[in-house]
Amino acid sequence: MPDRERRKPEPPAGRVLERLLNATQVESLRSLEHFGWQLTFVRKPLFQAAVPIVVDADRKNYAVIEEDGTVNGNPPFKIRP
Repeated sequence: MPDRERRKPEPPAGRVLERLLNATQVESLRSLEHFGWQLTFVRKPLFQAAVPIVVDADRKNYAVIEEDGTVNGNPPFKIRP
């Protein structure tokens, strides 16, 4: 009897992070992905909403997707590459 992997494969890391976003943020993320942007990480401050950070295809510009779905290229905190 051949060994079979019983575990389900994990979705890509970006898709796992999306679970922390609201529907409006996910919609904005989908729009940005058409232009080569990717979800890099999600800040999760204690007792606050998740803050998704996206990066462009060249990995030079970072932005935040706000709770209302707007993209903020100048977040109020420093993003280290």
